[in-house]
Amino acid sequence: MAYIPYYVEKNGKTMQKYKAMFYEKPDGTKPTKEFLLKLDTKMKAKMLRTISLLEENGQDLREPYSKHLCNGIFELRAKVGTNISRVLYFFVVNKRAILTHGFVKKEDKTPQSQIDRAINYRREYYNRRRGNNNE
Repeated sequence: MAYIPYYVEKNGKTMQKYKAMFYEKPDGTKPTKEFLLKLDTKMKAKMLRTISLLEENGQDLREPYSKHLCNGIFELRAKVGTNISRVLYFFVVNKRAILTHGFVKKEDKTPQSQIDRAINYRREYYNRRRGNNNE
């Protein structure tokens, strides 16, 4: 997959923006995209704005918008009223963030099963990349 990078001015320096991309499973489905489409209008707008902040700030994005969970897995955070949504992601070369999947948070702590899912998607992503020398 190729994209044309674009640049922004930050503190007087021209910097390449990050690119947020949906993780694509081997069957072609995109869990994060499917999750976003199911959100109500306000939550979807909030999460899309948070994704935009990720593209603008990359690895510098911090709480309350983003939090490192473990082993290079991060979560984007959005809250509307008492509803809380999360999208997990990881960074790859060329200033890309791969959005693995999303979920509605119902516990105080992010469930380990969700983190494990993101880790598995990352492993699958890298295994496919190694197998495809055209990318």
